[in-house]
Amino acid sequence: MIIAITGATGTGKSALSLRLAERLRARGVTVEVVNADAMQLYRGMNIGTAKLPPAEREGVEHHLIDVLDVTDEASVARYQHDARQAIDAITARGNVAMLVGGSGLYLAAVLTNFEFPGTDAERRAHWEGELERLGLAALHAELERRDPEAAAAIGPHNGRRIVRALEVGELTGKPFTAGLGARTEPWRPYRQFALGLERAQLVERLDERVRSMWQGGLLDEVTALLPLGLERGVTASRAIGYAQAIEQLHGRLDEAQAIEQTQALTRRYARRQVSWLRRDAATEWVDAAADDLVDQVDRQVAEGLVDSMGS
Repeated sequence: MIIAITGATGTGKSALSLRLAERLRARGVTVEVVNADAMQLYRGMNIGTAKLPPAEREGVEHHLIDVLDVTDEASVARYQHDARQAIDAITARGNVAMLVGGSGLYLAAVLTNFEFPGTDAERRAHWEGELERLGLAALHAELERRDPEAAAAIGPHNGRRIVRALEVGELTGKPFTAGLGARTEPWRPYRQFALGLERAQLVERLDERVRSMWQGGLLDEVTALLPLGLERGVTASRAIGYAQAIEQLHGRLDEAQAIEQTQALTRRYARRQVSWLRRDAATEWVDAAADDLVDQVDRQVAEGLVDSMGS
């Protein structure tokens, strides 16, 4: 059985994963974590992604962290292949794979029998041309008209994925997210736990997290990444926080504006994460602020592991 720990950004997924791994280790079960945060795939993007340093991973093996250069383009299809390969290897060692992260599309691509549609160069070129001609906001509005769920999941700032969603919609005649909506056919047995927080509490956490990114040296991190091609990276350069830090370094935003913009975008992203997870009937919600959080999830995980071994 695969264990998935997800939820909105800032809800404590990494901390919970380590506590669960510790509990299972005490019962003779070794857990290996497979990262499911798209931005943690990138080398050097540490502060803005809240990436756990190796020294803080408490001896738990982590996979698919620091596997891309900032100039590489992240691909869900490639991630699906790599994550499943890692999970199969973990299982072959007799260990338990734990997917940890808040990138809902990445999680769904691994956990469910979703096959990525092909590509059509002509339709892709058409929508890329429309993106250049009309702009990001207009193209996102077109996607929202055709496929509201995809528009909500992707958000208004990722032109590459908006283009892809429009291309897939025309190729298949179905919504981009249609293959990810039905969770009746899992790739492997899994339990997906989502950490939830009351809205006001989550916003407070997120705003403080953004402030701490700047206090913790995000600008220095971005300065070091610029010579490595960060601004050329189709995916990395648009990451929330990194895009605003780049603008600040170029003098187009002051620090207060960069922080405020990052906070607003982070709150919006968290809403999309929650919306994505709420439409998935397989999601088991737990209160991230509960005193017995680890106990609750540990009990459910233990039952699931016993059931999976029994079957």
